[in-house]
Amino acid sequence: MRVKMILPALTEAKSPYWRPIKYSLFPPLGLALLAAYLDPDDIVDLQDEHVETLTLDDRPDLVVIEVYITSAHRAYELADLYRARGSYVCLGGLHVTACPQEASLHADTVFCGPGEDTWPAFLKDFCQGRPDVLYRSTQRNLTGIPPLRRDLIKRANYLVPNSLIVSRGCPHACDFCYKESFFRGGRSFYTLAVDRALEEIESLPGRHLFFLDDNLLGDRPFALALFDGMRGMGRLWQAAGTVSSVLDSALLDRAAQSGLTSLFIGFETLNPDNLRQQHKLQNVGRNYDQVVHRLHDRGVMVNASFVFGMDGDRPSVFDRTVEWAISRGIETATFHILTPYPGSRLYDRMQQANRIRTRDWRLYDTRHCVYEPTGMTTSQLESGYRRAYETFYRWSSILRAARLKPDIRSILRHLAYTGGWKKFELGWGLIIKTGLVGSMRPLLEEILAGFGRQANRRDLGARPTRMEQIEHTEDKPSAPDSIRCGSK
Repeated sequence: MRVKMILPALTEAKSPYWRPIKYSLFPPLGLALLAAYLDPDDIVDLQDEHVETLTLDDRPDLVVIEVYITSAHRAYELADLYRARGSYVCLGGLHVTACPQEASLHADTVFCGPGEDTWPAFLKDFCQGRPDVLYRSTQRNLTGIPPLRRDLIKRANYLVPNSLIVSRGCPHACDFCYKESFFRGGRSFYTLAVDRALEEIESLPGRHLFFLDDNLLGDRPFALALFDGMRGMGRLWQAAGTVSSVLDSALLDRAAQSGLTSLFIGFETLNPDNLRQQHKLQNVGRNYDQVVHRLHDRGVMVNASFVFGMDGDRPSVFDRTVEWAISRGIETATFHILTPYPGSRLYDRMQQANRIRTRDWRLYDTRHCVYEPTGMTTSQLESGYRRAYETFYRWSSILRAARLKPDIRSILRHLAYTGGWKKFELGWGLIIKTGLVGSMRPLLEEILAGFGRQANRRDLGARPTRMEQIEHTEDKPSAPDSIRCGSK
């Protein structure tokens, strides 16, 4: 069977703050996992439109497209093209889960929620000639999932090919998050067995890893056992966590000792009333200054996330937030305009209040205001968002934050991350277009690793034995039999 898997390019707004490099960071791991359930004799072509030009002159038997909200129009265009040629088209992902009826107009089968249970069921039905039009996930268990088909990933096209996901979802339920919609009907947070996660880590070449989990530190026993297992591997890694997890000293220490170099943190807002309104209760009453201090004290860089446009925000929110981040020496920051994604509680609330201004999904990119704000005008919100980026990544701001670092290597690392990420966008664009991302990666990794060895004050001791680890294990899973199917 000939199978084509596509990650369509996200539709980008024309903005001087568009970072093309971010779409060359990580390969499409979800599609690589689905490919692992196929028969070894199937001919699989996995294409990522962010890093390559799609070949659209083929006629595969089965086409699988992962859909995000801002890529929906492009995904539907591709789906319609292949259906017209007689291919069987499947659509899944966050946006399909939120808008299955819309997606079904362009697909033979749509998938709602995670695919670990629904995709194997579909393949069995497809091979028997009786696939359903809708599969909705209800079973949430990562035991027995097969290893990713990393052989299908074009590693040279990505800056961080050593990315992985060892859990699903998040234990928290913020109103603006897609998670509650995507995981509806079952558990919304679950993990691999620790031994299985460590096996995947050990299989990856090089030193640098990037965990793409929504909240790697969300299950404390799992995270502690994982970090104990990683200690002594000599890995340097980045991930996402929460304010509350950073304030857990034992958890943070173990993460740093296992090689944590940078953590993405959703601070979101400095206004506690905003936090309560959006049900981000895990941040309420937490000392943000203490969070930053604890990370920096262990040599861990901070990638801070902030959201503008909540009902408690006024025009002063932009300068106040940026000043706080710079004055705390935060290395990198991502700013967003509040976006009511369909399927989220925020969307439902705004729809009931008649505050949704457009349903052009291409504008749901956190750079445009798609709803009616209460504390400022739409133009104030969009211009303030742009000003926040401009101010934070101004050279004077970067140098001011860097001067807060304790030593020259920490200063250089700050400049490399902050300046390299935002001040050389034209250079990154050229590197991507000329296919030099893969060849640049080893040099960048060595530079950043050199800074990190001195800046991170941690004990990279010998790896403990399994008896010494905090246990959170299950029986080691075996990969399921692949699903065999002849040509359609």
